Amino acid sequence: MSSVASAQTIGFSQIGSESGWRAAETTLTRSEAEKRGIDLKFADAQQKQENQIKALRSFIAQGVDAILIAPVVATGWDSVLKEAKEADIPVVLLDRMVDSSDDLYLTAVGSDLVHEGKVAGEWLVSDVGDKECNVVELQGTTGSSPAIDRKKGFEEGIAGHDNIKIVRSQTGDFTRAKGKEVMESFLKAEGGGKNICALYAHNDDMAVGAIQAIKEAGLKPGTDIKVVSIDAVPDIFQAMAAGEANATVELTPNMAGPAFDALEKFMADGTMPPKFIQTESKLYTQADDPAAVYEEKKGLGY
Repeated sequence: MSSVASAQTIGFSQIGSESGWRAAETTLTRSEAEKRGIDLKFADAQQKQENQIKALRSFIAQGVDAILIAPVVATGWDSVLKEAKEADIPVVLLDRMVDSSDDLYLTAVGSDLVHEGKVAGEWLVSDVGDKECNVVELQGTTGSSPAIDRKKGFEEGIAGHDNIKIVRSQTGDFTRAKGKEVMESFLKAEGGGKNICALYAHNDDMAVGAIQAIKEAGLKPGTDIKVVSIDAVPDIFQAMAAGEANATVELTPNMAGPAFDALEKFMADGTMPPKFIQTESKLYTQADDPAAVYEEKKGLGY
């Protein structure tokens, strides 16, 4: 461990706590920083870009050694990233991308979000075979990179399988409450749910909310309506163990480990990391002992 690392101060601008996954990312970022002797300055943006921009300007003013940011939306970062660059403060994007030129940040650590959606779509294709399948989609926050990419990937995954159609698609803002509310409207619009074969949710939290709505409509989630989502948070494993969800694609919440590794090398001798450091997207189904996975994950602050 270099002596530089022991004295580092790193600012972390987190989106908020819209989901269990986000909470686990925060927990793991704090524990990774502690392990490495990094003084982590934490700012919660409460889902607002203007709060993130303020936090970044505050970190720049404090003269931090580096900045980690999970950007709430993809656009509108150019000027604040330029300010960080002018101050010689490297910026690392965590789990979401921005539409700015890639010379404005050091690297981005994330999953391939399009690939995650594709894994979910391919699972559904293999699960339903040739059966007609009307899918309802709960999208993430409008304009966010996960919502855009997880939609695109899922559509790629089901492409060429004309028996599978997305019949309704609406944002549930990545939250349980909104996931439940939008699913209720989908059920009403589709014959009380009789015309729905599967739900694809851009995150597990929305899926958990939707499962509640499906049960309240008198249907069996996981049986009457298949449920596939993304993130692999503990609660979805409880739902899978109960037979109420079918599959989830893991988004690892430990983005900070690879980010700190890249920063450490860069600060030690100027080693430039690749512009994108990709994490694995693992598929879990009911066959993967969901109860055991729940036990493993529940202590992570999800």
